[in-house]
Amino acid sequence: MSRQQGQAWEAHAEAWLQKQGLKPVCRNWHCRAGEIDLIMRDGETTVFIEVRYRRQKAFGSAAESVHPGKQRKLALAASHWLQQHPADALRFDVVTLDGPAPTPRLEWIQNAFENPLA
Repeated sequence: MSRQQGQAWEAHAEAWLQKQGLKPVCRNWHCRAGEIDLIMRDGETTVFIEVRYRRQKAFGSAAESVHPGKQRKLALAASHWLQQHPADALRFDVVTLDGPAPTPRLEWIQNAFENPLA
């Protein structure tokens, strides 16, 4: 999948999450530890969101691709972001898009994993 396609799916997920009441903070935040696809606010909670798209399940579902190593990498990037933007409450969500375009099945997994660095 191209970078442009990935950004299109992230924009789709962000728009859907906004309809659910989340407020955008940042998209594609980079640091030396990695990248966070979306950072949003759900009330007073800072939400770090990984967006995963899988057209086919030949290599597993989109949710299965957020393995423990990926979770650690996301948590490390989040810790870098939090150094500059302290937050009292945070969580890690995953938005999965499974199936062929233009209408893959979207699933929002709230609190998808606990902070593996905590």
